[in-house]
Amino acid sequence: MPAHVVALIGAIVTEVIGTAALQASQQLSRLLPTLVMIGAYSISVYLLSTAMKIIPVGVAYAIWSGLGMVLITVVGFVAFKQRLDAPAVLGLALIVTGVAVIQLFSQTTTH
Repeated sequence: MPAHVVALIGAIVTEVIGTAALQASQQLSRLLPTLVMIGAYSISVYLLSTAMKIIPVGVAYAIWSGLGMVLITVVGFVAFKQRLDAPAVLGLALIVTGVAVIQLFSQTTTH
């Protein structure tokens, strides 16, 4: 797997960790989750910038933010017992579809 793809995957995973830690920090009032959030977001942005050496900024950001939203929704459902209604699920499915279209059909991205 190319290094820029690994960097983008790492950026997505660390962004999800940071967002979960943000929720766990209870509005930054708990020290350990706050520190995890700061570290995870810092690593995520660094890895995203590494991926953008090859992947165009718009495509990299769309994949990073889109898949991050979907994954943090799963974390919210499992870890924080947050529920979604049908329109929210449909919207998330459309995001996944958009990322798939970019990956499968766009000549803009490098594979």
